[in-house]
Amino acid sequence: MRKLNILVWLIVCSCVSVSCITKRPVNDCFIDVENGHFIRHGKPYYYIGTNFWYGAILASEGEGGDRIRLCRELDSLKAIGIDNLRILVGSDGRRGVPAKVEPTLQIAPGVYNDTIFAGLDFLLAEMSKRDMLAVLYLNNSWEWSGGYGQYLEWAGYGRAPIPAVDGYAAYMGFVSQFVRSDSAKTLYAHYVKDVITRTNQYTKVRYIDDPTIMSWQIGNEPRAFSKSNKQDFAKWISETAALIKSLDPNHLVSTGSEGKQGCEMDLDLFEQIHADINVDYMNIHIWPYNWGWAPKDRLQENLEKAKQNSKAYIDEHLEIAKKYRKPLVLEEFGYPRDNFRFDKSSSTVARNAYYEYIFSQVVEQAKTLSSFAGCNFWGWGGLASLSEKNEYWQPGDDYTGDPAQEQQGLNSVFASDSSTLNIIKEATLTLYSLYH
Repeated sequence: MRKLNILVWLIVCSCVSVSCITKRPVNDCFIDVENGHFIRHGKPYYYIGTNFWYGAILASEGEGGDRIRLCRELDSLKAIGIDNLRILVGSDGRRGVPAKVEPTLQIAPGVYNDTIFAGLDFLLAEMSKRDMLAVLYLNNSWEWSGGYGQYLEWAGYGRAPIPAVDGYAAYMGFVSQFVRSDSAKTLYAHYVKDVITRTNQYTKVRYIDDPTIMSWQIGNEPRAFSKSNKQDFAKWISETAALIKSLDPNHLVSTGSEGKQGCEMDLDLFEQIHADINVDYMNIHIWPYNWGWAPKDRLQENLEKAKQNSKAYIDEHLEIAKKYRKPLVLEEFGYPRDNFRFDKSSSTVARNAYYEYIFSQVVEQAKTLSSFAGCNFWGWGGLASLSEKNEYWQPGDDYTGDPAQEQQGLNSVFASDSSTLNIIKEATLTLYSLYH
């Protein structure tokens, strides 16, 4: 095809996805993997993105929705060069559970809150207008969106322990049953089919045909939760990846893994689940505070240790990514505000330095077309106002980047964090300049 024709088609793909779908082979519009890195519109794609888990809720016209704020948030992100958003499809189960995101999408098995589905539709439509990409995760190991525990409840295993009440040991013991429960996994598989085969009510484009979606992700931080579960866990990952590919051959599939931290500290297990033919790229998460590298009273003092440990963690997983010629994405990382304060006026010196370091790793790898292909910081708080009375999110509070089980403002990047935004913008501009 002549250069002029290629240019025309790239414009069509980026601006009018329906035309792209109907006038050229669909795979030409979608993110692909080539020689260990992503390809977008025929060029290497390296990115700095964010976690925007509450996007579908914010985009709804029901409880929790605010489409004016949503569009302002998307415009703000686009202005600093962010074009990749990692988003929760929806939470599961009953309401009123401490630390669970509300409103929920799946009220009961196969019974859905249509306002949240419509919110996801609207979000994807608005992202398409801005040439942004969505990584959509379908499940969660943790309590804040239902996930493993909720499917086990529906499968007849009794009430899931609530970490805030019963402790995480009790919760993790309970959800360790998920990968061994055929009934719970079947309920989840039905949900996967319902989501992936959906048609967007605003664009009339089937999800499987929408290039706005970069990847379907099996879950957020899927875990085996016990050493004895490792092979059952690997089998479930493999089966789910195959199911998604059978429903949607156009989009990439990823796991949502933390890396070896989410694989019972077993790097071989991480390799096993990501070597699967239906898993297109690899994921890791890094949490210096959560993992004890930078305690809350030594965030600045332990910054160099956090950087060194992060580099080592990236490198050991990157070796596996290079072995299989698959991209590696650091899709979650965060650093608390200085002095472990949560208010928006508090300083972010340590966080800014940590962000700069992570971004530099992506940029340097991009220069050589390496497999370390991108990162998504956690998370975008944007225009949210923090509650004056609630340290933890309660229904009616603004959504921030911090889910309901964490202090609001703990890891959020707000629109008022100008120093952080400048660092993000500089990094995204550098990445863009490499291949455009």
